Amino acid sequence: MRICVVVPAFNEENSVGTVVGSVPSLVDHIIVVDDASTDSTAQIVADCAKADSRVELVRRQRRGGVGAAVMSGHERVLQLGGDVSVVMAGDGQMDPKYLPALLDKIQAGYDYAKGNRFLAQGHLSDMPKYRILGNTLLSILAKLASGYWNIFDHDNGYTAIRCEMLRKLPLNRISQDYNFERDMLVQLNILGARVADVAIESRYPSRYSKIHLYTFIPKASFFLTRRFFHRIFYKYLFNDVKPFGILFVPGFFLFLWGILYSLGLVYLRYFYPRHLSPSTGTVMIAFMPLLVGIQLLLFAFVLDVIEAPK
Repeated sequence: MRICVVVPAFNEENSVGTVVGSVPSLVDHIIVVDDASTDSTAQIVADCAKADSRVELVRRQRRGGVGAAVMSGHERVLQLGGDVSVVMAGDGQMDPKYLPALLDKIQAGYDYAKGNRFLAQGHLSDMPKYRILGNTLLSILAKLASGYWNIFDHDNGYTAIRCEMLRKLPLNRISQDYNFERDMLVQLNILGARVADVAIESRYPSRYSKIHLYTFIPKASFFLTRRFFHRIFYKYLFNDVKPFGILFVPGFFLFLWGILYSLGLVYLRYFYPRHLSPSTGTVMIAFMPLLVGIQLLLFAFVLDVIEAPK
């Protein structure tokens, strides 16, 4: 199999040379995507290309974000006729010694393999505690959005994908920012791709992530909510009507009606007590749709877990 490594880099002059030099010999092509860096990243990669014929520099004229850089790298891998495309960030956070473990999963028949720092026991000590909390919260939401209930650490960018599956993905419509890993999983689930986790250690060589969780988590949560409904529509309603869609749609609207009607009753009861004393029938109009909606949603999500590609 022809193995290609994509290295997205933005202002990584202090680490990109080391990353490129650490890629093992089993890799056939190293595509470094310079996302319009303003430092000497491109020059360092150009020097590496002179010493190593596997190295190729792809320069983006306008900064598009880490997702855009990775997608540009994947597109180049497809042009080169690669069989597997691996992502290793230019900041040195991804240890090359785990590359064979990712490739083993692809060789075993999986379409997509990704790192999971939570599987490597005792190796989260280098990760800041607030990032562990943020990663856990986002991973729980990402399980719901992506439909891959058996994996974790969804924002781990150390990945390997079979190019046969990569060709089926709408690369131009995948998120171009830090949400791209989660978006990839949503699109892969719609296609029925088999995904595996690989235990890796966390590594922060010189500096921590540029992501600020207090702004990133709300944006990512909103993004995952939209992607959840996107997956439900295309997987269970648009491409093929399945039992999940039949249960989810009425369950969602009954649940929504019950919540809104109940909140309305509570508001009127406590702010206008003289004008409203809810009868048993009025309470049941709120309670019964809520109860039935919850039951339908629970059944639907059980089916979603069963439907996850194995």
